[in-house]
Amino acid sequence: MVTLNLDKILNPKSIAVIGASDEEGSVGYTLIKNLTELEYEGEIYPVNVHKTEILDFKAYQTVDQLPETVDLAVIATPAKTVPEIVEQCGKAGIMGIIIISAGFKEIGPEGKALEDKIAEAKKRYNLRIIGPNCLGVIRPSIHLNATFISKMPKPGNIAFISQSGALGSAILDWAIYENIGFSNFVSIGSMIDVDFGDLIDYFGTDPKTRSILMYIEGITDAREFMSATRHFARTKPIVVVKAGKFKESARAAASHTGALTGEDMTYSAAFKRAGLVRVEEIGDLFNCAEVLGTQPLPRGPNLAIITNAGGPGVMATDALIARRGKLAKLGQKTMEMLNNILPHYWSRGNPVDILGDAKADRYKAVVEACLNDKNVNGLLIVYTPQAVGDSVEIAKSIVELCKSRGYRNKTILTSFMGHEEVEEANHIFIENNFPTYSTPEQAVKTYMYMYQYNRNLELLYETPGELPVDTAPPKRPLMMIMRNVATENREILTEAEAKAVLEHYDIPVVKTLVAQTANEATILASQIGYPVVLKILSPQIVHKTDAGGVMLGITRETELREAFDHIVQRAEEYNPNAEILGVTVQPMIEKQGHEVIIGAKTDPIFGPVILFGMGGVGVEFFMDVAIGLPPLNQTLARRIMEETKVYQLLKGYRNVPPANIKLLEEIMVRFSQMLVDFPQLKEVDVNPLFINEKEAFALDARIMIDKEQVFAKIEPHKHLMISPYPKKYESLWKLRDGRMVLLRSIKPEDEPLWLEMFQNFSEESIRYRFFQIINDTPHEVRVRYCNIDYDRETAIVAELTEEGRRKILGVVRFIMEPYGKTGEIAIIVADHWQGLGLGTKMLDYMIEICKDRDIETIYGIMLPDNYRAIRLMKKMGFAIKYLDDSTVRATLNLKEEEPRFESVEQKSTEEIQPKQKKEELEVQRIEQTRTEEAQLEQKETEAVQE
Repeated sequence: MVTLNLDKILNPKSIAVIGASDEEGSVGYTLIKNLTELEYEGEIYPVNVHKTEILDFKAYQTVDQLPETVDLAVIATPAKTVPEIVEQCGKAGIMGIIIISAGFKEIGPEGKALEDKIAEAKKRYNLRIIGPNCLGVIRPSIHLNATFISKMPKPGNIAFISQSGALGSAILDWAIYENIGFSNFVSIGSMIDVDFGDLIDYFGTDPKTRSILMYIEGITDAREFMSATRHFARTKPIVVVKAGKFKESARAAASHTGALTGEDMTYSAAFKRAGLVRVEEIGDLFNCAEVLGTQPLPRGPNLAIITNAGGPGVMATDALIARRGKLAKLGQKTMEMLNNILPHYWSRGNPVDILGDAKADRYKAVVEACLNDKNVNGLLIVYTPQAVGDSVEIAKSIVELCKSRGYRNKTILTSFMGHEEVEEANHIFIENNFPTYSTPEQAVKTYMYMYQYNRNLELLYETPGELPVDTAPPKRPLMMIMRNVATENREILTEAEAKAVLEHYDIPVVKTLVAQTANEATILASQIGYPVVLKILSPQIVHKTDAGGVMLGITRETELREAFDHIVQRAEEYNPNAEILGVTVQPMIEKQGHEVIIGAKTDPIFGPVILFGMGGVGVEFFMDVAIGLPPLNQTLARRIMEETKVYQLLKGYRNVPPANIKLLEEIMVRFSQMLVDFPQLKEVDVNPLFINEKEAFALDARIMIDKEQVFAKIEPHKHLMISPYPKKYESLWKLRDGRMVLLRSIKPEDEPLWLEMFQNFSEESIRYRFFQIINDTPHEVRVRYCNIDYDRETAIVAELTEEGRRKILGVVRFIMEPYGKTGEIAIIVADHWQGLGLGTKMLDYMIEICKDRDIETIYGIMLPDNYRAIRLMKKMGFAIKYLDDSTVRATLNLKEEEPRFESVEQKSTEEIQPKQKKEELEVQRIEQTRTEEAQLEQKETEAVQE
């Protein structure tokens, strides 16, 4: 997180244009002209070393001569001069900078060196910089056009971010023609500082922005990007076009997963995990933005199509089915109404062809009937110019109907086809916030984008089930395996080593034994029991089947000896330089079931990604795979599986019983945890993983490690783009009544426990915590409190387990502000559990966590009659201030305090066991201080009463 937000750039009160010019056609001339002629409301200062006046404005030779410290400097000078100018801006206290100039890293090492100097100055003076090599920014609401595009779009509620200056210019020109308004337009160029994540954070809290559109070529800080998008996607639709969809990786992959997971596939998985809408074309960006800002999201894929011509109805249906939408099945009551409204020769189904002679009254009646049908999630109204119907009257009747009846739970789109004859009708729709499209296919595409966006959010925040997964198995044994491999100058683990790694995470593997000779193989086979499988064992032979190094179904000793010799011979022919260590012997699995693949690879941008799909030798041929980002929970694991065709087979078909989906989910979550724990894992294949209705086995496994990472000191979880559950913040603590509670971070799985806690709050407790009486918390509200981004938010619960039943007693929450090291803290303890010292302990614990995270200032907002909370804050050293809006603000400065946080991971096993002597002594020490605390609270209570 940075310490300065973007107001100096996007809402400046004064601007210096460095490189300003009075030479027509130059960038410096256009910048000054745009700011002056488009009536920017702030102060403007041209800076030019050779001029004293530019376009009737006094010009200054350097920024240190300016009469005031401006908010923003726009630099349009040759690249070689820019580092020194940035340095001057920093010394002058100018905190916001836009670098229009090109000629940096895009031209090679010389330009990269210039960028490095700019980056050093940025760090030294804590600057915020957009660019270099960008168009600049536009904010129509304040008449700010700090670009060299001589047009100003109208104010609107769309923020558009473009990585391409030229494309951004073209899109802006097109949007102005289409009368599309913007809250902001930003061309970010090379992203030396400000990137997509920064701007999403800014526009996410901007009240004038309702949706965010992005043209992306590549992402620099993926973790910040994922954090920002996940934080705001639930409240503001974020729509993205990603260029380079079919770019191939140049590196030869050592595993099936590496070959199957391309760059674009990983971007799609990341966008989906973040809750973004990914569209295919530039036009789709604005189509989606328009409808997302004006219409409710579809609750399902069931669309009713009303048309006065058969052809457009058929085209709309084709587009709908192609995008996995569904024609709504009209209810019996609706069909009866339509039979009474329409001529007897109407289509009698969906699409509803109301015929070419349809006028406004018929359109209105049919639309009303379909909107009242509970099977209809959305409505597409199509009109083609006919000799009878009046498009304007039809449009007015539809608008009047929908506004008067308030159909707020149905998505309504229109496609009045043509140009001049429907222009006024389309204008009526646009004025009344009913999106209209030139073709039915465009409308259908937009509807399905909207549905997928809503569906993605629902699935993303569905409450996961608890799985019996150990999130902290011993890690040293695995590190020893990897170090031994790296010491031998190997990257690829043997099959036996790879399976040992999987077993460590309770991923079931088929019993695999190593034999160096045919005699050893026969002995092991007799121990395992025939039939068996032999596989070549060689670090240099990765794809054993390709080398002829696999023999299946061996049923007796003579056959095994022949197979051993045959496998070794073929392996030596396949790779004469390979080191043959022998073979592996494992039982032949002859049960009925399915073969799937679970894999992973480290993406250079998004870190580890997880792959699932149809397994076996044909995995790269069928390409039936889906990918996701760790960490996974039960819901996220299932969502990845559901994207594949093999998942339909796993649910059971014909005489084949369904596979154990829950076991498969557990294996996926354990596999994910392995990737969370070990950034040294470069590529992993579990292929095939056999699964049936009862059990699962990894029949083969392949792991490639990053040798450099094995011996490097790595900060935990920095390789992940989504921060995992912070286990280090788990701690045991004893209540005053002697019962032990677990203080830990909240998890998505806690939603039922959170709801039970909420239902036991008194009205007073609810009012003190939420500043109003809340009688119900639907899933959409609960998920906000339980499914959090651990990078931005910390919520510690106190969990009590009695008679095998868990409950949450209270929650203390800290939410970090997008910029800086400041955040808000809030705490609530369920009424029944108050008075046991829990509130004091939880607040103290959260303060220590904030210090551990280098937070400098924390504050809490309270109602003035919440005396207990105010008293607690005072006791903890918060400064109390009564505000004018009938609230109290408590502030604590942590900057000068030394962190003393100690996590469970840093403690010995002895310290975390509640029955061990060391913790008992600590509990006794705590209890000795409670008498003094109780006496102090009594005195404060008496003072409040007085």
